[in-house]
Order: sequence, then structure tokens, then C-alpha cells
Amino acid sequence: MASYGTAAQPVTEDRLYRIGEVSRLAEVKPFVLRYWETEFPMLEPVKSPSGHRMYRQQDVDMVLKIKRLLYDEGFTIAGARRHLREQTGVASATETPPPHPHADNGVELLSRKMLLDLRDSLRAFLTLLERR
Repeated sequence: MASYGTAAQPVTEDRLYRIGEVSRLAEVKPFVLRYWETEFPMLEPVKSPSGHRMYRQQDVDMVLKIKRLLYDEGFTIAGARRHLREQTGVASATETPPPHPHADNGVELLSRKMLLDLRDSLRAFLTLLERR
């Protein structure tokens, strides 16, 4: 599809999508997209001057990845977040800190990850229940 620009406005591929458009593209409700924004730090739509969420193509791609991981592959929110973080190499302040130096590293690290996954899943359920 050809796009034409003017001298004052060059042609770019930086199309922005409103939340309703992304909702229809991904076949999920807008409240699901807003919830995913709170759970996936790599999903950061920009805000327009009027305060509307505007999704870039990379955000739309991320929404589709998140949906595939959660709905098709059966990941939990925490598992999908970790998978995407590992895939993109993005770290965050909520990641698991290094284990205590005197602990059995393998067992304690595994237990800690399981507890963090459980905590994240419980938070997700609580958020969904609070919206009812």
C-alpha cells in the first residue's frame, strides 16, 4: 500500500492505533489491554495530548504475542512476562534477586520463582475480582 507525504510531513510507518482498534485486531476487550499494560512492562502505548492510549506497531505486535502466550500456549501471566523478558532481554526491578550466598541455590531459587509466580497469579485474580 503506497503512502504519500508532503514536504512538511514525511511518509513514516509510525501509524498509531487507538485502543478500540487494537481491541478489534486482537479480539480482546479494551479492559484486558489496560490490564495487560499493568502486568507487562514491555507493553507501553504512548498517550496522546488528549490522554488517549495510542499503540505503535510494536505495541500491537506485543499484544498479539501476549495473547498467543496466554490463550494458545497456556502461560500464566507471570510465565508469559518472564518468557517475554527473557526473549527481549528486558530486566525490571521486580525480578528475582540473587539467592542468599549460603542457601542451596537450585532449590531455593526454584521455590522462590514458584512463589513469585503464585503471587503474580493471585494478584491477577484479585484485580479481576475487584473489577466486578
